[in-house]
Amino acid sequence: MKYSLLRPALLIIVLIACLKAIPVYGQTDVPIPKIIEKNGRHALLVDGKPFLILGGQAHNSSAWPGMLPQLWRAVEEMQANTLEVPIYWEQIEPQPGKFDFSLIDTLLIQARSHDVRLVLLWFATWKNGSNHYMPQWMKRDAAKYPNITGRNGQPVDSPSPHALETLDADIKAFTAVMHYLKEADKLHTVILVQVENESGAWGSVRDYSASAQKLFEGSVPPELLKPAFLKAMNVSAVKNGTWQQVFGDRADEYFHAWSVARFIGQVAAAGKAEYPLPMYTNAALRDPLTNPPATNYESGGPTDNVIPIWKVAAPALDLVAPDIYLSGSEKVLKVIELYDRPDNPLFVPEAALVADNVKYLYEAIARGGIGFSPFGIDDNGKEKLIDETSGRLTPFAQEYAAASPMMSELAQWAFEGKIRAVVEREDHGKQTIDLGAWQAVISFGTTHSGDIKPNTEPTGKAMIIQLDNNKFIVIGTQCHITFQPSGINSGKAWQYLKVEEGSYENGTFQPLRILNGDETDWGGPSFRTEPRVLQITLVTR
Repeated sequence: MKYSLLRPALLIIVLIACLKAIPVYGQTDVPIPKIIEKNGRHALLVDGKPFLILGGQAHNSSAWPGMLPQLWRAVEEMQANTLEVPIYWEQIEPQPGKFDFSLIDTLLIQARSHDVRLVLLWFATWKNGSNHYMPQWMKRDAAKYPNITGRNGQPVDSPSPHALETLDADIKAFTAVMHYLKEADKLHTVILVQVENESGAWGSVRDYSASAQKLFEGSVPPELLKPAFLKAMNVSAVKNGTWQQVFGDRADEYFHAWSVARFIGQVAAAGKAEYPLPMYTNAALRDPLTNPPATNYESGGPTDNVIPIWKVAAPALDLVAPDIYLSGSEKVLKVIELYDRPDNPLFVPEAALVADNVKYLYEAIARGGIGFSPFGIDDNGKEKLIDETSGRLTPFAQEYAAASPMMSELAQWAFEGKIRAVVEREDHGKQTIDLGAWQAVISFGTTHSGDIKPNTEPTGKAMIIQLDNNKFIVIGTQCHITFQPSGINSGKAWQYLKVEEGSYENGTFQPLRILNGDETDWGGPSFRTEPRVLQITLVTR
C-alpha cells in the first residue's frame, strides 16, 4: 500500500516554498556534512562551517503528514535549528523491493521551507529493542526473519542479529534510502543519519538459539583479542579462547553487543558507500555508576561499558550517542563524560523534555559536543496537551534563542577548547572554573542587593568562553558570578574594566548596554531565569 503524502495543489505550494528557501543553504556544490577531529575534540561541519545542533526530536509516530503541522509549530516555538525525525522501514518498503520515498520528499520540502536541518532516524530492524518497524511482509515470516530465543527457550520480542536474511533486507532498504537521499538532497538538508534506534534486547541478555549458541561456543574474533582492546575492557591478554573463556561473567552481554554492532555496522557501511553522511546509533542507558548486570538494562546496545566493542565492530558509525532519561546530576554528568571520548564525538540526540535537562546543553557544548536535543517536542496528537507541551519547550526555547545567533562561534570555540561550564547540583554548592590568570566562582540562586536566594530546584548553570587572558563571554541562568585573580595575577588588586550585555550578530558581539553600579558592585553580575549574554573584560591594578 502506498501512502499519498501530498495532494497536487499542496505539492505546488511547498515546492515554491522550497525554491524560495534554496538561498538559505547556498549552492548545491557545498561540501557534504562531516565530522572532524583535532586533539581529541570534534566539530560537525555543515556547508563547510562548524555547526551546533540545537535540536528537537519528534515523537515516534509524528512523521506522518497529518502530524507535521503541529511538529513544525513546536520546532518554531523552541527556535530549534534541527529536527530529528524518524523514517519508517514499514512505510518505505511496503512490498519487497518496492520503495516509496514520498515521506523523505515531504520532510525535505518542509524542512527547507522552515529553514531547518534534518537528522533522519532509520527505524528499521531495531526500535527500542524490538522489530516493530519492520515491514508487514517480514513480520508475517518469522521463520525467515526470526527474533531471539531466551535462555530457557522462550520467545523474546527482539530481532536476532544472527539472521542473515534480516541483515540483507535491512542493507538493501537502507542503501536504497541513502541512494535516493543523495539524489534528492543536493542542498544537504539532512546532516546526520541515525542507524536503527536503541538496539539490543530486553528480557534476555543475548540470543540463545541453536545457531547463536554455536557462535557463542566458538572462538572470540581476533579483532577482540588485540592487547589494546583487552586493556580497554579490563580483560587479561589472551591469544585465543571462547567467549566464556575470554570474558567470563560478561561473556553473554559482550557476545550480544558484538553481534548487534556487527549487524548495524554493516548496514551503516552499505549506506555510506552510497552517500557518506555522518552516521550514528543511540543507546538506551544503564546506570553509569554501579556497573549493574545486563539483566537490568537493554543488553547488546552501545551502553558505556561496551563502547570499545562497538568501535571495533562498527567502524562505519561516526559515533554512538546516549539517550538521557536518567535523573540526578551525578548520573547525567557521568554519562556525558563516558560518551565524550577522543574516538567518539559527543552528541545527545534524546533527553527527557524537562526543565532540569536544559542545563546539560551547557555541559555538552563545553565538552565540544556537536549537539543536544530533547525528545517529544510535539504534542503527539493530544490536543489538550498543546499548552502543556508548549510550556515545557520554553526553557529550551530561551536557551536556543540566546545561542542561535552565535551558534557557529560556539561550535568553533568548543572545537578549540575555549569553553568551560558548570551546572548546579542537588547540593546547590558553589563551583569554580579555572581560567588561568583568573578563577570564576559561581553561586547558584537569584541575587537581590547582594543576597543570594537559593534556587528551589537545581537548574542554575553558567558557560564561560575565554576570548583571551582577561576577556570572556559569559552566558548563564539563576546564578551569580564573581572573579578572583589567580596564577600570574594572584594577590593583585583588580576590577571590572567593562561588563557589556548584548548579543551576537554576524559573528560580532553587539552591545546593548554597559552594566555597572548595582549590576556589578555586589561582587559581579547575576543571571536570572532567562539567559543573557555578557562580554566581560577584567583588569589588574
